[in-house]
Amino acid sequence: MKVRRRMHEHAPRRRRATYTTDLCGPAALGDSQVRPRFPPVELDRLSSSDIHLMPWITTSDQLQTPRKELNNRWHGKSGKAPDFQHFFANMSSIRILLIGNGGREHALAWKLSQSSNVESIIVVPGNGGTAGLPKVSNNSAVAADDYPGLVALAQKERINLVVPGPEAPLVDGIEAFFREAGIACFGPSKEAARMEGSKTFSKDFMKKHNIPTAAYENFSDYNQASEYLKTIKHNVVIKATGIAAGKGVIIPQSQEEAQQALKDVMLEKQFGSAGDEVVIEEFLTGDELSILSFCDGTTIKSLPAAQDHKRIGDGDTGLNTGGMGCYAPTKIATKALLEQIDREILQPTVDGMRKDGFPFRGCLFTGLMITADGPKTLEYNVRFGDPETQTVLPLLESDLADIMQACAFPNTLLKYVPVEVAQRFSATVVVSAPGYPESYPKNIPMQVAAPPADTTIFHAGTKLSGDSLLSAGGRVIAANATGESLRAAVDKAYKGVKLINFEGMHYRKDIAYRAFRDENKSEKLTYAQSGVSIDAGNDLVDRIKAAVKTTRRPGADAVIGGFGGEVDLSQAGYPSAPIVVGAIDGVGTKLIIAQKMNKHDTVGIDLVAMNVNDLVVQGAEPFMFLDYYGCSKLDINTAASFVEGVATGCREAGCALVGGETAEMPDLYTGDDYDAAGAAIGVMKASQRLPRKEAMIEGDVLIGMASSGVHSNGFSLVRRVVDTRGLSYTDKAPWDISGVTVGESLLTPTKIYVKSLLKVLGEHGETVRGMAHITGGGLSENVPRMLPDHLAAEIDVAAWEHPPVFQWLRQSVVPVEMARTFNNGIGMVVAVQAGSEKEIIAALEAEGEKVYQIGRLVKRGAESNGCDLQNLGSWAA
Repeated sequence: MKVRRRMHEHAPRRRRATYTTDLCGPAALGDSQVRPRFPPVELDRLSSSDIHLMPWITTSDQLQTPRKELNNRWHGKSGKAPDFQHFFANMSSIRILLIGNGGREHALAWKLSQSSNVESIIVVPGNGGTAGLPKVSNNSAVAADDYPGLVALAQKERINLVVPGPEAPLVDGIEAFFREAGIACFGPSKEAARMEGSKTFSKDFMKKHNIPTAAYENFSDYNQASEYLKTIKHNVVIKATGIAAGKGVIIPQSQEEAQQALKDVMLEKQFGSAGDEVVIEEFLTGDELSILSFCDGTTIKSLPAAQDHKRIGDGDTGLNTGGMGCYAPTKIATKALLEQIDREILQPTVDGMRKDGFPFRGCLFTGLMITADGPKTLEYNVRFGDPETQTVLPLLESDLADIMQACAFPNTLLKYVPVEVAQRFSATVVVSAPGYPESYPKNIPMQVAAPPADTTIFHAGTKLSGDSLLSAGGRVIAANATGESLRAAVDKAYKGVKLINFEGMHYRKDIAYRAFRDENKSEKLTYAQSGVSIDAGNDLVDRIKAAVKTTRRPGADAVIGGFGGEVDLSQAGYPSAPIVVGAIDGVGTKLIIAQKMNKHDTVGIDLVAMNVNDLVVQGAEPFMFLDYYGCSKLDINTAASFVEGVATGCREAGCALVGGETAEMPDLYTGDDYDAAGAAIGVMKASQRLPRKEAMIEGDVLIGMASSGVHSNGFSLVRRVVDTRGLSYTDKAPWDISGVTVGESLLTPTKIYVKSLLKVLGEHGETVRGMAHITGGGLSENVPRMLPDHLAAEIDVAAWEHPPVFQWLRQSVVPVEMARTFNNGIGMVVAVQAGSEKEIIAALEAEGEKVYQIGRLVKRGAESNGCDLQNLGSWAA
């Protein structure tokens, strides 16, 4: 309505005006050699007055074209319906202003420059890659956020299509500046851009229009948000509502982490004013999808669904980034699923925005989670994604300039424009600066070799200094490749990375690993699918902490969560007495394999090992052990074999087996079933207590001690894998060339580290900072238990020899699940003072241990779980 009022207001002046347009060249009179791109259509709602709204038409004193002639050229002299094939074919001189300097903008300029209708592209400010494209020039004379200056530049250069790349100018309302100047803008209005500019606005929009999304609440008051967190039991996601460069989403792992994240965002202003308001929403599980869709306010046409990789480290570990890689199309995006997404999410979104008075024109980025209950919307972005753009545009066969014009036109023309893509696969690997996403250096000299066919190097944080290429950002550059298969595309993309060289460059080694997890005959499994939830176990600990704390007494603080529990007898009324440490554990479902193999002695050793290893990591020497054996009907041979194994374990650990309990419970157990548990008691002086968290600093070295195999954790998942692979426990183990059976190999007892560690503690105790027994929860969850809150373990999972059994398991289990379920060849981690690692490694090797230097302590980032695993992608089978 505002435009209509202006038209009537200026009608007398408009009748005196003359018009010029690129439609008015010789081809407009019917050049038969023009390439047809649009079919004739019936669209009578475009009247002659609508020509005034064509954003590429401007007034001019140099070229005069009467309105009647323009009208004839639009409708045809016969007065019939407009012929788009003829009309748009004459737009052979498109001059584009592209705003931005990232990899997305390089990809857009690269694709637009391929259009025969594009005459020139000015990129403000551009980067080292856009500068080398045909038809493209960089311009840094005008700032990318100087909107009046950009309009002036566009008018001077006779620009007729503006393409803002990043979200910030769109949220600021750049579209209105160019609309007022009569220049087409491929991008939404300021009102429509709120879909990205405000998470609270977009979530409320989804609720209003019944678009599937996670349950949520919005908060602008910190105290109210904090109290709300205390009332909910499910995992949450905390989102800063404003623009935070793609990093304003935090996924806490506990109530404590959630409260800290809320404080960081709302009080400490980790993301600036973007955190003035937050969305707290339900944490959804499943596979994520990113869909980029062209929109003209009514019609929506999407590019292939993509899946990006946000975390800095392999296996989706470490800090969140803007995106470290991407691939498309995804295997999970079936035709039926995409139709459901169109029907339930995308079209209702576009329809809802139009009904609410802010139709969307441009590229709508929809982030989705494919849950067990169907697709749900995570977020909207109002521009092309990065690195999704670098991934999907190489698949686009249609003319991107045509598509953008159809979306930018004030009437709905997109339905007449083809959006066709190649039936190929595409993969992108992003290369970042050292230190990213935290502080990183710039101006690093770079060398980039010419890529082969089907491979493209897209620049992001680069710049030219004379003839030299330098780094200028965090995400520096990316290699994209297309192929007939996803594997071919990924392999070629990594070959493209080898063409890039600069000091400290970092990239993930596992792009598209989620797509490859299903290539084996058996589906990749998780611990939860085998019936065991690590998260539920952690939740139980969190829930009972308060009740346990009520039992504290002098000498015992009754705080749980460590490897063992302590009572300081000198504080409990026994002067000069030592500290007593207790640990209790079981063997778990490894017992089922023992029962199937009728071999029970080794699980007795397991029972002792699981307990005494938990004692020694606290600095204690085990001195006594007690066991419990429960069964349906007592079989003397089975029970005796088991207890003999317990005795063997006690001898290896140097502790006395002082008692036990045997219970027959036929109504609780059935057949030959039995269960076992044990408790170990140790002793230490206060000066021997570990971990020494107050002494730990960045740079302390992490030493890994080899395991003997799977040990005694994760067997519910192991058994599931064995079953899905069609194996029997009496079959030869496919991972063991010695010829032992599956059952015999899996029953290898847990290694007991007590004597070798006690000796090292006695000789080098001052340099040992802490130890972690790698049991249930794997490296991911056990190593952080010994660390202070401000430090994290950075572990290179390629630094040690991996037992063949784990290589076999990885064929069926994704790397992240491997890391949080199994020891993966490292049964004990020791943190030592930097500089002392060589003598401690030598001392342990002298005791017969196989030892590796596996990492170091680093500053813990806001989103780190305390254990950052490097090269996790190398575990992808």
